[in-house]
Amino acid sequence: MVEMSEPMLRELRALVGEHNVLTDPEMTRGFSVDWTGRFVGQTAAVVRPHSTEEVARLLRLLWAEGIPVVPQGGNTGLVGGGVPLHGEVVLSLAGFKKLYPVDSGAGQITAQAGVTLAMLREQPLKHGLTFGIDIASRDSATVGGAIATNAGGLRMLRYGDMAAQLLGVEAVLADGSVISHLDGLTKDNTGYRLHQLLAGSEGTLAVITQARLRLVPHYTHRAVGLVALPDIASAVALAGTLRRCIPPVEAIELFLQEGVELLQRHLGLPQPFQTLSPVYLLAEAADRTDPASVLIEALADINPDSILLATSEADRKRLWRYREGHTEAISRVGIPRKLDVSVPLTAFVEFAEAIPKALSEVSASAVPIRFGHIADGNLHVNVLHAAEEADVDGAVFELVAQFGGSISAEHGIGTAKKPWLHLNRSDVEIRAARAIKASLDPANLLNPHVIFSEPESVG
Repeated sequence: MVEMSEPMLRELRALVGEHNVLTDPEMTRGFSVDWTGRFVGQTAAVVRPHSTEEVARLLRLLWAEGIPVVPQGGNTGLVGGGVPLHGEVVLSLAGFKKLYPVDSGAGQITAQAGVTLAMLREQPLKHGLTFGIDIASRDSATVGGAIATNAGGLRMLRYGDMAAQLLGVEAVLADGSVISHLDGLTKDNTGYRLHQLLAGSEGTLAVITQARLRLVPHYTHRAVGLVALPDIASAVALAGTLRRCIPPVEAIELFLQEGVELLQRHLGLPQPFQTLSPVYLLAEAADRTDPASVLIEALADINPDSILLATSEADRKRLWRYREGHTEAISRVGIPRKLDVSVPLTAFVEFAEAIPKALSEVSASAVPIRFGHIADGNLHVNVLHAAEEADVDGAVFELVAQFGGSISAEHGIGTAKKPWLHLNRSDVEIRAARAIKASLDPANLLNPHVIFSEPESVG
């Protein structure tokens, strides 16, 4: 753990206030463990600034002393990228809660890094707008964290990932220098778009304090369909039909019988249909007029007994619970290995069906729970009951590579996935990324142990 002298702690307290420097292990524990409980670290101090100026002064102070820092938002990450696994100081952006007025003409808003995605989606509603990124952890996941991991989520099919919403940032470099570009210009070809570089950088290049973000229309008419299907191939085919036939489709989600059984046992959800089916597909469409008829038409070839349709808010939430409840139900069983990956849609069926066998070869006790954003080729592989020594991650990632996929569709590389980065990035790409890191953070003080192996060689 990084040693913090008393004079240094006094300087930190002078900068941000006595109550915003936490050193008691009882107070810092919640900042030192990730959401899953799988990654646990420790820190000598959690520092909670409340302005870009305070962040700049803090980083200048820590830079001068060579003290490494882990920036932290809502701490909802799943790959160990936001906790002090090597004793770093935690720089918490939780106090950055300001949302500026909506620019309804441009369809934009500026938000501080600690604003939750739920707040960001809610505030613009009175202007007929909302935010396009929506994830299950919306009530705690923050703007800064979503940018740092380039979050995608439930509605990426229609609106794209976080980088697609990002029009500018205010951020502090490792030496305390401030970059501020929040004018929101959608056409600006004056060289490198530095704010886009920060999307997916996982806190390694700068500490994001504010962002200028694109808003999207809020559609009040919505329809959700839940379909029971015989196999994953049928789900992939139906997802393709929905994409072609329903322009306003926002989300197409997949889950399997294994997940529904967990929902029944641990959350008390009723069986959605009279009998359990091997595969389920949930789709939501949203428009300025009721999209239910379009959704029904697209499902015309499906047995009506295998379809549930919801248009009221309560019924839509009830159907969505079958998809969004997966994470909660899994956590009731134990600490899972959570692996979010993606493959080309042409390989999705073969890949998804190959997972149980690949896992059984490294751990006979492993139980996979598969669900995800099927239209994006994104599958969340949650593994329960695996033997502690089993190379579950390697088994799944090697399989992903065989099918030409990505070892991280969401959440980033963090510390958990860096041994497998070479499966997706060539030596040339990794060297280029290291060069960018070294140019902006030559002392390697910002989140120094994520993304790359052998972090000490950076710079």
